[in-house]
Amino acid sequence: MKRRNFLQTATAISAIPICGSVLDNGELTIKTPALSVEDQESIANALGKKGTYNEAQATYTVPLPRNDLKVTIKGAAGVPEPVPIPFGFGGWVSFKKTLDGKQTVMMSDTVLLEDEVNPLIDATHSAGLEVGAIHNHFFYEQPRIFYMHLHGMGSTAELAKKYATAIGNTKLFPANQPQATTPASTTSQTGKELFDLPALDGLVNYKGVVNGPTYKYTVGRDDVQIVAMGAEMTAAIGLNSWASFAGKQDAAHIAGDIAMLEGEVNNVISALRSHKLEVVATHHHMLGEQPRTVFLHYYGRGPALELAKGFRAALDQLGKPGSMNHK
Repeated sequence: MKRRNFLQTATAISAIPICGSVLDNGELTIKTPALSVEDQESIANALGKKGTYNEAQATYTVPLPRNDLKVTIKGAAGVPEPVPIPFGFGGWVSFKKTLDGKQTVMMSDTVLLEDEVNPLIDATHSAGLEVGAIHNHFFYEQPRIFYMHLHGMGSTAELAKKYATAIGNTKLFPANQPQATTPASTTSQTGKELFDLPALDGLVNYKGVVNGPTYKYTVGRDDVQIVAMGAEMTAAIGLNSWASFAGKQDAAHIAGDIAMLEGEVNNVISALRSHKLEVVATHHHMLGEQPRTVFLHYYGRGPALELAKGFRAALDQLGKPGSMNHK
Protein backbone atom coordinates (compact mmCIF):
# COMPACT_ATOMS: atom_id res chain seq x y z
CA MET A 1 0.00 0.00 0.00
CA LYS A 2 1.30 3.47 -0.89
CA ARG A 3 0.98 5.69 2.16
CA ARG A 4 3.36 8.53 1.33
CA ASN A 5 3.33 11.24 3.98
CA PHE A 6 1.10 9.15 6.25
CA LEU A 7 2.04 11.39 9.18
CA GLN A 8 1.44 14.95 8.00
CA THR A 9 2.91 17.74 10.09
CA ALA A 10 1.69 21.31 10.30
CA THR A 11 4.85 22.42 8.50
CA ALA A 12 4.19 20.08 5.59
CA ILE A 13 0.57 21.16 5.34
CA SER A 14 1.41 24.84 5.23
CA ALA A 15 3.92 24.16 2.45
CA ILE A 16 1.31 22.76 0.07
CA PRO A 17 0.69 25.43 -2.58
CA ILE A 18 -3.11 25.31 -2.53
CA CYS A 19 -5.35 28.21 -1.63
CA GLY A 20 -7.09 27.87 1.72
CA SER A 21 -8.92 29.72 4.45
CA VAL A 22 -8.10 30.74 8.01
CA LEU A 23 -9.53 29.25 11.21
CA ASP A 24 -10.59 31.41 14.15
CA ASN A 25 -7.24 30.66 15.79
CA GLY A 26 -5.40 32.10 12.79
CA GLU A 27 -4.16 28.77 11.39
CA LEU A 28 -4.29 28.20 7.64
CA THR A 29 -6.58 25.47 6.34
CA ILE A 30 -6.09 23.93 2.91
CA LYS A 31 -8.99 23.38 0.53
CA THR A 32 -9.35 19.76 -0.58
CA PRO A 33 -9.47 19.26 -4.37
CA ALA A 34 -12.80 17.97 -5.66
CA LEU A 35 -13.52 14.40 -6.70
CA SER A 36 -14.39 14.35 -10.38
CA VAL A 37 -17.61 12.93 -11.77
CA GLU A 38 -15.52 10.08 -13.17
CA ASP A 39 -14.10 9.41 -9.69
CA GLN A 40 -17.59 9.29 -8.20
CA GLU A 41 -18.85 6.97 -10.93
CA SER A 42 -15.91 4.61 -10.43
CA ILE A 43 -16.88 4.22 -6.75
CA ALA A 44 -20.55 3.61 -7.53
CA ASN A 45 -19.69 1.10 -10.27
CA ALA A 46 -17.30 -0.86 -8.04
CA LEU A 47 -19.81 -1.12 -5.19
CA GLY A 48 -22.94 -1.40 -7.29
CA LYS A 49 -24.55 1.39 -5.30
CA LYS A 50 -24.63 5.15 -5.71
CA GLY A 51 -23.56 7.35 -2.84
CA THR A 52 -23.81 11.06 -2.18
CA TYR A 53 -21.23 13.75 -2.82
CA ASN A 54 -20.69 16.43 -0.17
CA GLU A 55 -19.36 19.24 -2.32
CA ALA A 56 -18.38 21.48 0.60
CA GLN A 57 -16.18 18.72 2.05
CA ALA A 58 -15.25 17.15 -1.31
CA THR A 59 -16.24 13.72 0.03
CA TYR A 60 -18.18 10.89 -1.62
CA THR A 61 -19.94 8.50 0.77
CA VAL A 62 -21.76 5.22 0.21
CA PRO A 63 -23.91 4.02 3.15
CA LEU A 64 -23.58 0.33 4.07
CA PRO A 65 -26.39 -0.45 6.54
CA ARG A 66 -26.76 -3.95 8.00
CA ASN A 67 -30.43 -4.41 7.15
CA ASP A 68 -29.98 -8.16 7.55
CA LEU A 69 -29.62 -7.77 11.33
CA LYS A 70 -32.31 -7.57 14.00
CA VAL A 71 -30.75 -5.86 17.01
CA THR A 72 -32.15 -5.48 20.50
CA ILE A 73 -30.87 -3.40 23.42
CA LYS A 74 -31.71 -3.89 27.08
CA GLY A 75 -34.90 -2.00 27.89
CA ALA A 76 -36.90 -1.23 31.00
CA ALA A 77 -36.59 -3.96 33.64
CA GLY A 78 -33.97 -5.61 31.45
CA VAL A 79 -36.48 -6.58 28.75
CA PRO A 80 -34.77 -6.40 25.31
CA GLU A 81 -36.24 -3.89 22.88
CA PRO A 82 -35.75 -3.91 19.11
CA VAL A 83 -34.06 -0.82 17.69
CA PRO A 84 -34.00 0.29 14.05
CA ILE A 85 -30.81 -0.24 12.06
CA PRO A 86 -30.34 3.54 11.42
CA PHE A 87 -30.03 4.02 15.21
CA GLY A 88 -26.37 3.00 15.03
CA PHE A 89 -25.91 -0.10 12.89
CA GLY A 90 -25.29 1.51 9.54
CA GLY A 91 -21.75 1.37 8.15
CA TRP A 92 -20.28 3.55 5.43
CA VAL A 93 -17.31 4.11 3.14
CA SER A 94 -16.04 7.56 2.12
CA PHE A 95 -13.50 8.83 -0.40
CA LYS A 96 -11.74 12.18 -0.76
CA LYS A 97 -8.56 13.62 -2.23
CA THR A 98 -5.39 14.31 -0.27
CA LEU A 99 -4.66 17.98 0.28
CA ASP A 100 -2.05 17.97 -2.48
CA GLY A 101 -4.56 16.35 -4.85
CA LYS A 102 -2.17 13.56 -5.87
CA GLN A 103 -3.95 10.63 -4.25
CA THR A 104 -7.32 9.60 -2.84
CA VAL A 105 -7.93 8.45 0.73
CA MET A 106 -10.62 5.95 1.70
CA MET A 107 -12.10 5.59 5.19
CA SER A 108 -14.77 3.08 6.20
CA ASP A 109 -16.65 2.02 9.32
CA THR A 110 -18.08 -1.51 9.05
CA VAL A 111 -20.75 -3.16 11.23
CA LEU A 112 -19.88 -6.77 12.00
CA LEU A 113 -20.96 -9.80 13.97
CA GLU A 114 -18.23 -11.37 16.09
CA ASP A 115 -17.54 -14.23 13.67
CA GLU A 116 -17.25 -11.78 10.76
CA VAL A 117 -14.35 -9.77 12.22
CA ASN A 118 -11.32 -11.92 11.46
CA PRO A 119 -12.43 -13.04 7.99
CA LEU A 120 -12.79 -9.36 7.05
CA ILE A 121 -9.32 -8.62 8.44
CA ASP A 122 -7.90 -11.29 6.12
CA ALA A 123 -9.89 -10.05 3.13
CA THR A 124 -8.88 -6.44 3.82
CA HIS A 125 -5.17 -7.26 3.92
CA SER A 126 -5.43 -9.49 0.85
CA ALA A 127 -7.01 -6.59 -1.04
CA GLY A 128 -4.14 -4.26 -0.10
CA LEU A 129 -6.04 -2.15 2.44
CA GLU A 130 -5.49 -1.68 6.16
CA VAL A 131 -7.38 -2.02 9.44
CA GLY A 132 -7.41 1.14 11.57
CA ALA A 133 -9.46 0.03 14.58
CA ILE A 134 -11.77 -2.67 15.95
CA HIS A 135 -14.10 -1.96 18.86
CA ASN A 136 -17.58 -1.87 20.36
CA HIS A 137 -20.07 1.02 20.20
CA PHE A 138 -22.73 -0.43 22.51
CA PHE A 139 -23.40 -2.34 25.70
CA TYR A 140 -26.37 -4.70 26.08
CA GLU A 141 -26.95 -5.26 22.34
CA GLN A 142 -27.93 -8.66 20.98
CA PRO A 143 -26.42 -9.99 18.83
CA ARG A 144 -23.07 -8.56 19.87
CA ILE A 145 -21.80 -6.04 17.31
CA PHE A 146 -18.28 -4.87 16.52
CA TYR A 147 -17.10 -2.01 14.34
CA MET A 148 -14.01 -2.21 12.14
CA HIS A 149 -12.47 0.87 10.54
CA LEU A 150 -10.69 0.30 7.24
CA HIS A 151 -8.54 2.71 5.27
CA GLY A 152 -6.34 3.01 2.22
CA MET A 153 -4.62 5.34 -0.26
CA GLY A 154 -4.27 5.29 -4.03
CA SER A 155 -6.23 6.27 -7.10
CA THR A 156 -9.99 6.53 -6.60
CA ALA A 157 -10.88 3.70 -8.99
CA GLU A 158 -8.15 1.46 -7.55
CA LEU A 159 -9.30 2.04 -3.97
CA ALA A 160 -12.94 1.43 -4.85
CA LYS A 161 -12.07 -1.89 -6.53
CA LYS A 162 -9.93 -2.97 -3.58
CA TYR A 163 -12.68 -2.12 -1.14
CA ALA A 164 -15.29 -3.94 -3.21
CA THR A 165 -12.99 -6.99 -3.28
CA ALA A 166 -12.48 -6.85 0.50
CA ILE A 167 -16.19 -6.79 1.34
CA GLY A 168 -17.48 -8.66 -1.74
CA ASN A 169 -18.19 -11.92 0.06
CA THR A 170 -19.67 -10.31 3.17
CA LYS A 171 -23.07 -8.97 4.17
CA LEU A 172 -21.55 -5.48 3.91
CA PHE A 173 -21.60 -5.58 0.12
CA PRO A 174 -24.71 -3.72 -1.11
CA ALA A 175 -25.84 -6.55 -3.42
CA ASN A 176 -25.85 -8.93 -0.45
CA GLN A 177 -28.15 -6.74 1.63
CA PRO A 178 -31.97 -6.85 1.88
CA GLN A 179 -34.00 -3.66 1.79
CA ALA A 180 -34.46 -1.81 5.07
CA THR A 181 -37.23 -3.10 7.32
CA THR A 182 -38.92 -1.69 10.41
CA PRO A 183 -38.70 -3.66 13.69
CA ALA A 184 -41.97 -5.51 14.33
CA SER A 185 -42.67 -3.72 17.62
CA THR A 186 -42.51 -0.25 16.10
CA THR A 187 -44.89 1.64 13.85
CA SER A 188 -44.32 3.05 10.39
CA GLN A 189 -43.94 6.52 11.91
CA THR A 190 -40.78 8.44 11.09
CA GLY A 191 -38.61 10.46 13.43
CA LYS A 192 -40.59 13.52 12.42
CA GLU A 193 -43.75 12.10 14.02
CA LEU A 194 -42.04 10.35 16.93
CA PHE A 195 -40.03 13.31 18.24
CA ASP A 196 -40.54 17.02 18.89
CA LEU A 197 -37.89 18.11 16.40
CA PRO A 198 -38.08 21.89 17.02
CA ALA A 199 -37.65 21.32 20.78
CA LEU A 200 -34.69 18.98 20.25
CA ASP A 201 -33.08 21.32 17.72
CA GLY A 202 -33.49 24.21 20.13
CA LEU A 203 -31.64 22.33 22.87
CA VAL A 204 -28.86 20.92 20.72
CA ASN A 205 -28.56 24.13 18.67
CA TYR A 206 -28.23 22.14 15.45
CA LYS A 207 -30.67 20.61 12.99
CA GLY A 208 -30.75 16.84 12.68
CA VAL A 209 -31.77 14.48 9.89
CA VAL A 210 -34.71 12.07 9.89
CA ASN A 211 -33.80 8.53 8.81
CA GLY A 212 -36.85 6.28 9.05
CA PRO A 213 -37.92 6.09 12.72
CA THR A 214 -34.72 7.80 13.95
CA TYR A 215 -33.49 11.37 14.26
CA LYS A 216 -29.75 12.05 14.09
CA TYR A 217 -27.41 14.99 14.68
CA THR A 218 -23.96 15.05 13.08
CA VAL A 219 -21.59 17.80 14.23
CA GLY A 220 -18.11 18.37 12.77
CA ARG A 221 -14.96 19.83 14.31
CA ASP A 222 -14.66 23.10 12.42
CA ASP A 223 -12.45 24.54 15.17
CA VAL A 224 -9.44 22.40 14.27
CA GLN A 225 -7.87 20.91 11.14
CA ILE A 226 -7.09 17.22 11.57
CA VAL A 227 -5.10 15.45 8.88
CA ALA A 228 -4.62 11.71 8.31
CA MET A 229 -2.82 10.12 5.35
CA GLY A 230 -2.46 13.58 3.85
CA ALA A 231 -6.23 14.23 3.75
CA GLU A 232 -8.30 16.56 5.88
CA MET A 233 -10.60 14.63 8.17
CA THR A 234 -14.03 16.28 8.27
CA ALA A 235 -17.54 15.31 9.35
CA ALA A 236 -18.34 13.63 6.03
CA ILE A 237 -15.41 11.22 6.33
CA GLY A 238 -16.00 10.31 9.97
CA LEU A 239 -14.58 13.14 12.09
CA ASN A 240 -17.79 14.09 13.86
CA SER A 241 -19.79 13.96 17.05
CA TRP A 242 -23.25 12.50 16.64
CA ALA A 243 -26.40 11.66 18.53
CA SER A 244 -29.10 9.31 17.26
CA PHE A 245 -32.59 9.10 18.79
CA ALA A 246 -34.92 6.10 18.56
CA GLY A 247 -38.15 5.22 20.37
CA LYS A 248 -40.41 8.19 21.04
CA GLN A 249 -40.34 11.59 22.70
CA ASP A 250 -41.11 10.48 26.26
CA ALA A 251 -39.29 7.13 26.14
CA ALA A 252 -36.28 7.42 23.87
CA HIS A 253 -32.96 5.73 23.29
CA ILE A 254 -29.91 7.86 22.53
CA ALA A 255 -26.62 6.59 21.19
CA GLY A 256 -23.72 8.56 19.85
CA ASP A 257 -20.09 9.42 19.52
CA ILE A 258 -18.02 12.44 20.56
CA ALA A 259 -14.86 13.34 18.61
CA MET A 260 -12.33 14.81 21.05
CA LEU A 261 -8.79 16.04 21.32
CA GLU A 262 -6.89 14.31 24.12
CA GLY A 263 -7.29 17.15 26.62
CA GLU A 264 -11.09 17.12 26.21
CA VAL A 265 -11.70 13.45 27.05
CA ASN A 266 -12.32 13.58 30.78
CA ASN A 267 -14.34 16.79 30.64
CA VAL A 268 -16.65 15.12 28.13
CA ILE A 269 -16.91 12.00 30.28
CA SER A 270 -17.88 14.12 33.30
CA ALA A 271 -20.48 16.03 31.30
CA LEU A 272 -22.13 12.83 30.03
CA ARG A 273 -22.15 11.17 33.44
CA SER A 274 -23.61 14.29 35.08
CA HIS A 275 -26.59 13.81 32.74
CA LYS A 276 -26.80 10.07 33.55
CA LEU A 277 -25.64 8.95 30.11
CA GLU A 278 -23.54 5.77 30.05
CA VAL A 279 -20.00 5.93 28.69
CA VAL A 280 -19.57 2.82 26.55
CA ALA A 281 -16.08 3.15 25.00
CA THR A 282 -13.19 5.52 24.38
CA HIS A 283 -10.86 4.63 21.53
CA HIS A 284 -9.29 5.72 18.25
CA HIS A 285 -10.81 5.42 14.77
CA MET A 286 -7.77 6.41 12.69
CA LEU A 287 -4.02 5.84 12.57
CA GLY A 288 -1.44 8.59 12.23
CA GLU A 289 -3.83 11.53 12.44
CA GLN A 290 -2.51 14.88 13.62
CA PRO A 291 -3.49 16.11 16.13
CA ARG A 292 -4.45 12.86 17.85
CA THR A 293 -8.20 12.31 18.08
CA VAL A 294 -10.12 10.19 20.58
CA PHE A 295 -13.70 9.00 20.11
CA LEU A 296 -16.17 8.31 22.92
CA HIS A 297 -19.36 6.28 22.51
CA TYR A 298 -22.28 6.75 24.88
CA TYR A 299 -25.81 5.45 25.40
CA GLY A 300 -28.87 6.45 27.41
CA ARG A 301 -32.60 6.00 27.89
CA GLY A 302 -35.28 8.44 29.00
CA PRO A 303 -37.21 11.48 27.79
CA ALA A 304 -35.68 12.73 24.55
CA LEU A 305 -35.23 16.29 25.81
CA GLU A 306 -33.26 15.13 28.85
CA LEU A 307 -31.06 12.96 26.66
CA ALA A 308 -30.47 15.87 24.29
CA LYS A 309 -29.26 18.00 27.21
CA GLY A 310 -26.54 15.44 27.85
CA PHE A 311 -25.38 15.53 24.23
CA ARG A 312 -25.33 19.32 24.26
CA ALA A 313 -23.35 19.33 27.52
CA ALA A 314 -20.73 17.08 25.90
CA LEU A 315 -20.49 19.34 22.85
CA ASP A 316 -19.95 22.29 25.15
CA GLN A 317 -16.69 20.74 26.34
CA LEU A 318 -15.16 20.73 22.87
CA GLY A 319 -12.82 23.50 21.80
CA LYS A 320 -11.99 24.51 25.36
CA PRO A 321 -8.45 24.49 26.75
CA GLY A 322 -8.02 20.97 28.11
CA SER A 323 -6.56 19.92 31.45
CA MET A 324 -4.56 16.71 31.73
CA ASN A 325 -3.29 16.02 35.22
CA HIS A 326 -0.28 13.84 34.43
CA LYS A 327 2.33 16.47 33.72
